[in-house]
Amino acid sequence: MTAKYERVAEAIREQIRTGKLSVGDKLPSTTALQTQHGVSYGSIRGAMLVLKAEGLVEGRQGEGVYVKAKPAR
Repeated sequence: MTAKYERVAEAIREQIRTGKLSVGDKLPSTTALQTQHGVSYGSIRGAMLVLKAEGLVEGRQGEGVYVKAKPAR
């Protein structure tokens, strides 16, 4: 069984891959992502940590999280 944060990370990865989110785009707020995916804050935080570690997104202090790169696959 896949953890909720992994499902959220994969959904965001797919949005970047398909062009729904482009490099430089700001991701929705944590609250909006929680509502959209039906998960807790912890799941969103976990997904962001994974995506940041992969180099796909970057956090900007006081601004939010932005798409940094497209996934390799």
